[in-house]
Amino acid sequence: MFLPKYPDNPTLPPVHTHTPTDPAPVHVRRSLPSVSIDQKTVAAVLVSGVVLTALLAAVAVTAISVAVAAVVLRSLLREHHRR
Repeated sequence: MFLPKYPDNPTLPPVHTHTPTDPAPVHVRRSLPSVSIDQKTVAAVLVSGVVLTALLAAVAVTAISVAVAAVVLRSLLREHHRR
């Protein structure tokens, strides 16, 4: 009863039909150059990863300590202004 009634919409033929003039190009899969990974490369990647992780941890600890110091100073200054 309350369902909408859609008008009949016939499908129209396409206005432009595409006719390829050239055959499809054949895709040639090129192989990537081989990469040799030795023990020095693995060690360098691991050391740099450890160093970057340590630097990130140091920045996080510094940010937390600065935030705590700011909260403490703020509370001390608030107590000083109340007197």
